Amino acid sequence: MIRIGRRTALAGLALTTTARAQDAPWPSKPVRIIVPSAPGGGADFTARVFGRFLERRGQPVVVDNRPGAGAVIGTDAAKSLPADGHNFVLATNSTHAANPFLFRRLPYDPIRDFDMVGIFGTYPAILVVPADSPMRSVADLIAKARETRDGIFFGYYSSSSRVPAELLRQATGTAMQGVSYRNVTQILTDLPQGQIAFAFLDALSAAPALQAGSRVRPIALSAPRREPRLPDLPAVAETVPGFAMEGWMGLAAPAGTPPALLARANAAVADTVAEPEVRTLLAGQGLTPGSLGLEESRAFLTADTARWREWVRIAGIEPE
Repeated sequence: MIRIGRRTALAGLALTTTARAQDAPWPSKPVRIIVPSAPGGGADFTARVFGRFLERRGQPVVVDNRPGAGAVIGTDAAKSLPADGHNFVLATNSTHAANPFLFRRLPYDPIRDFDMVGIFGTYPAILVVPADSPMRSVADLIAKARETRDGIFFGYYSSSSRVPAELLRQATGTAMQGVSYRNVTQILTDLPQGQIAFAFLDALSAAPALQAGSRVRPIALSAPRREPRLPDLPAVAETVPGFAMEGWMGLAAPAGTPPALLARANAAVADTVAEPEVRTLLAGQGLTPGSLGLEESRAFLTADTARWREWVRIAGIEPE
């Protein structure tokens, strides 16, 4: 008689469960994607594009917007959802790479509480000024900050908008002071009126600012070099050598989600990003589409967390 030890039996059960998860239809019930920001923003747009693609598989997708506290409220809520392969959070460099260094008591741990699923793409921040501003370049902005007694003011609404401005201040040794806003809409109201001198907007939120007739004018972007879709927009690095910062959009699941279902979700992200129509939609919003496998996505997050730790340190931002 062959005796099967408890450990062997459990291993066999795990293999059987994994095989069943791989063979079973997915998704097999409604999918929820928490977006930790307000409707209409870049994260919301990306989640809804992915949701529409996923619904072709026969299950409804609910995009649940839970904005507030620098994306902390929604991300924290997502960690407690069932880890059943049908609950996700729209992850970004703010929620999963920057926030650990911007908040003293972050109620979630991006590594411990979540499993990284995949990446939709990356985006730069775009430096904008009022449309009628005499500042038409980064050099003009630096000169203005140096000649103004108390410096100039910039607006920010997230880590992706604050950190590049702080890095620019530190790199140029100029007097620049930040003004905190709840969202990008408020910045786009105050900036044209001259309440602030400039702002860095993530490329997805800045899309309207790139259109003719906008009340703000883009003068540079934070990527290390010019982008093909914006060939006339210089990189800040052309004036401030070494300046570079990019954000990203991705998908994460509550920790403990079965690996086979994480693999299914990762494949769905890759399939979505591979769709020509989707690539056009995302690119039109300022995102450079590009997906990574599960392990590469985890490695990407690890590397980006290290980058944000250094950026926050250099920028001299004290955790809130």
